[in-house]
Amino acid sequence: MKHHLPLFFLAICLGWSQLSLAQVSGCTDPLASNYNASATHNDGSCIYPAESVSPVSTISLPNRIDETSGLLIWNQKLWTHNDDTETYLYAVDTDSGLLQDSLMISSVINTDWEEISQDSNYVYIGDFGNNLNGNRTDLKILRVSKSSLLSGQSVTDTIAFSYSEQTVFTPAGADNTDFDCEAMIVAGDSIYLFTKQWLTQKTDLYVMPKVPGNYSAQLRGTLDVAGLITGSVYLPHLRMILMIGYSTTGMPFGYLLYDFQGDDFFGGNKRKISISLPLHQT
Repeated sequence: MKHHLPLFFLAICLGWSQLSLAQVSGCTDPLASNYNASATHNDGSCIYPAESVSPVSTISLPNRIDETSGLLIWNQKLWTHNDDTETYLYAVDTDSGLLQDSLMISSVINTDWEEISQDSNYVYIGDFGNNLNGNRTDLKILRVSKSSLLSGQSVTDTIAFSYSEQTVFTPAGADNTDFDCEAMIVAGDSIYLFTKQWLTQKTDLYVMPKVPGNYSAQLRGTLDVAGLITGSVYLPHLRMILMIGYSTTGMPFGYLLYDFQGDDFFGGNKRKISISLPLHQT
């Protein structure tokens, strides 16, 4: 007895076959030197020629923020904080560099604040600088209610964490660890960290929930940036992340991550751009 496949099943099979034949993996960015005009799926293989940008001006900042670290645009102002002194946020005029405003975060300690990020309701401050000995066991992110900050009565929660890959906590000495961090973004329901790796000159991507708790941040990937990552920002309307860093000789650079899928930030285009500003940490 001869059996016949249903027509709808044959149609599905033919559709999948045509789809698999149509998808071509490769570099989909026309700016890349290995651009493949036939590619329909970005496989993260794009290679870019060397590029640099030159700042058009510089501004001297007030002594009160001489340890400025993270930067954040919120409420139509540019905010920063100091590295390891007091617990204020400062608004800086982007034309003059003068201070416009300050907000105190009460009942917290600044062990080594390195980065600041945000979502619609909260400001997140990364107290995770770890370059002194690489053995901190009190790494944390402070989550501060925006409405409470503006009211002058700051309400703060703590997101404590450790790195899933760190098993040794023997003091390593200054600037001698791959478990330092100065870069963080908040996206969706998660916090993402980009480590500052003094030994390998790479950066690891770690993820954890953005709600208070105590977590083992999970490793998502590694990128060889040939330098030290010191900051990051997520631009959701462009689906782009910009990391900033500097080489061991003090030359700053930017690192663009874009055209990625979901939170596979290292799976799309990766483009390093030098900044012509010798011996600066940006």
